[in-house]
Amino acid sequence: MARLDTVWQDRTLTRTFLDGVRGGLPMAAEQIGVVVRLLAASDRRPRRVLDLGCGDGILGAAVRDAFPGTELVLLDFSAPMLDAARQRFAGQEPQPRFVRADFGDPGWVTAVAADAPLDAIVSAYAIHHQPDARKRALYAEIIELLAPGGWFINVEHVASPTPWLARVFEDLLVDGIADYHRGAGTGKTREEVADEFVHRPDKAANILAPVEEQCAWLRALGFADVDCYFKLFEFAVFGGRRLGIELAERPQAAAVAD
Repeated sequence: MARLDTVWQDRTLTRTFLDGVRGGLPMAAEQIGVVVRLLAASDRRPRRVLDLGCGDGILGAAVRDAFPGTELVLLDFSAPMLDAARQRFAGQEPQPRFVRADFGDPGWVTAVAADAPLDAIVSAYAIHHQPDARKRALYAEIIELLAPGGWFINVEHVASPTPWLARVFEDLLVDGIADYHRGAGTGKTREEVADEFVHRPDKAANILAPVEEQCAWLRALGFADVDCYFKLFEFAVFGGRRLGIELAERPQAAAVAD
């Protein structure tokens, strides 16, 4: 298995992913739109948000665009990714707080403890690199950092329930990346994209879990309003929010109103 701590420290791979892969992810904008919609529907305006495994900060930037003035904390263990995030936010105020830490290690919590309680913790295509036991432990750490009513929303790569569906997903993804390269005029053919996709160095670092199981883990930890809010084969947006007094009282108040 490829070591995550070496794979994403490589600047060439990081640039290849940012320039040549992410732009071809099917319905990527819609996935981010689901995150923003959930935060906008909440009674709690997101004033302080952590982007966990932030990459170049694209998800945090979308949150900032939707909620101007939001204080962002961008955390990643990859120096090349954090450099890309710094470039994205260059000249913007307020500047995010950039944190280099590895959420695969429980010690990451100390790096953001002073920022808690957080109104939201969002993540995109990062947590699936962790073993399942670590995913569950991480979700427990996340809920403790959230304010009452605070959201955890994960845009994630999840496991297909069958090998056949996994192959359908891979074809979809290769088509999307190939279309991106065609539009960008790179000259890269679908065959080349497919070969690179199959042999890409980060693939072995993926540890995928079914979204249904992960939602069950969140419910067991006490998250409310847990659901898979969007799913396209192995792309999913799921999460929940930390229960607070105001949330606990709302169902009873609704019943009285009825």
